[in-house]
Amino acid sequence: MSGWDERQRAMLEAMGLRVWQNAAPAQAPAVPNVPAAAAATPAERSEPPPARPAASPARPPAAAPPAMPLRNAAAASPVAQMGWDELRAAVAGCRACTLCEGRKNTVFGVGNEQAQWMIVGEAPGEQEDQQGEPFVGPAGKLLDNMLRAIQLRRAPGTPEQQVFIANTLKCRPPRNRNPEPEELAQCAPYLDRQIALVQPRIILAMGRFAVQSLLQSNEAIGRLRGRVHDYQGIPVIVTYHPAYLLRNLVDKARAWEDLCLALDTVEQRRPR
Repeated sequence: MSGWDERQRAMLEAMGLRVWQNAAPAQAPAVPNVPAAAAATPAERSEPPPARPAASPARPPAAAPPAMPLRNAAAASPVAQMGWDELRAAVAGCRACTLCEGRKNTVFGVGNEQAQWMIVGEAPGEQEDQQGEPFVGPAGKLLDNMLRAIQLRRAPGTPEQQVFIANTLKCRPPRNRNPEPEELAQCAPYLDRQIALVQPRIILAMGRFAVQSLLQSNEAIGRLRGRVHDYQGIPVIVTYHPAYLLRNLVDKARAWEDLCLALDTVEQRRPR
């Protein structure tokens, strides 16, 4: 983006970005000024440094390589018929993989069940496991700031104001290790059903494993962001996980561009 108007500057500041003014034209947003206390905790995973390729024409998501956790149609069948209460009970009692052995709480999701926006994250960390809610701690605070910058929130509100937030995994992996393909495959029917029940107008996929689960692609986030993808007819915008942004401050500006793309996509698809 070549510059910021007054409204955009105010929204950037709400997200924690300080934009410096100078005489040079078309400058990129300055590196955000974030206190050192906002450093990510051990419970928050980081993204690998994304590639910085030249812009390429829009293309469909890459085909899933053999190592990707494909959806299991047989396992999804009973889940695909569940309502909210039954689905919550199924997640709370799930013992489909070994992650159930070390969890304190399952992390089902929070927000408006008719929200127009849906946030999909990766796997619960230590604080999420303790509280049973996705995106808490420093990463959760940053996510709240990002949502506030575009007039959205996880607190009670109308479907237009509120989001629904869910993770690809509902249980915390030991020592916050990366999710295994088999674990992602076991939890996929739960996330699929949550999306089907919410019926959002747009999905923000935050982090590598959220992208892998939704798009069945192993491409780097740096290659996938900046364009609109598709999950069963729902537009998907790829962006960085807030925990990654806490450690890679310069990419906050790119995450802001992703939010702007999501806003534009929702507006273009709004019924006239």
